[in-house]
Amino acid sequence: MIIDGRAIAKEILDELAGKVAGATRPPRLTIITCAPNFETQKYLTLKQRKASEVGIETNVIELATSSTTSEVTQAITTAAGESDGVVVQLPLPAQIDTDAVLAAIPFSHDVDAIHYDGSGEVLPPVVGAIAEIANRCGVSFNEKRVTIVGAGRLVGAPAALWAVDKGAYITIVTKETDETDVAAAIATADIIISGAGAPHLLTPKNIKTGVALFDAGTSEDDGNLVGDADPACADKASIFTPVPGGIGPITIAVLFKNLLILQRQ
Repeated sequence: MIIDGRAIAKEILDELAGKVAGATRPPRLTIITCAPNFETQKYLTLKQRKASEVGIETNVIELATSSTTSEVTQAITTAAGESDGVVVQLPLPAQIDTDAVLAAIPFSHDVDAIHYDGSGEVLPPVVGAIAEIANRCGVSFNEKRVTIVGAGRLVGAPAALWAVDKGAYITIVTKETDETDVAAAIATADIIISGAGAPHLLTPKNIKTGVALFDAGTSEDDGNLVGDADPACADKASIFTPVPGGIGPITIAVLFKNLLILQRQ
């Protein structure tokens, strides 16, 4: 089954719009960015447009390229006093300590779930998208062999915490993992969550029939946005999330869902 992420995202956003319309005041989201590149700017514009459709107020603070870590953390403190949620759009310039900046986001305003520890109602957007798809498609993680490709802060690391919480037996593979071990982990997995950003890393030849394949990897290949999985994997997988149009659109809906949860807490 090829997952239509755009359709799922629309259903979630429509439901959120109904909740916002009945609220005493609209939720407020502040997005802090510093020297956004072309792709980041496009994503910011998309977030703002979708937020407007739901009825969420957004404020984008674009800091100077020369900003310091202290200046960014101060912007977070100020934003937290004026809004219900704060997002720091990555990546940040090299001179800024990204870990220190993310640590400065209060738990009460952490719509990206940067502080996620494997529990709680607020999920990192990619994890929330995977959970949404799994729930809708009846995919259980309990006692399943789950291979997670990549250990990054946005996909691999939080997905591993979530999968363990759901009772999965996980294997994490990265570019440092021996190629033989990577091949074995992919070939035997009941569920694969991939966020490596490596085009065509997963092919019909190296996955097993019936695997649930959640592709959250994005990269450019010959001018096109592609995932980690060859699209032909859809013919062999029980669940397949295409790139673009799979997990990506749902992550924005999850972000706004998190905002509403934090607003009511």
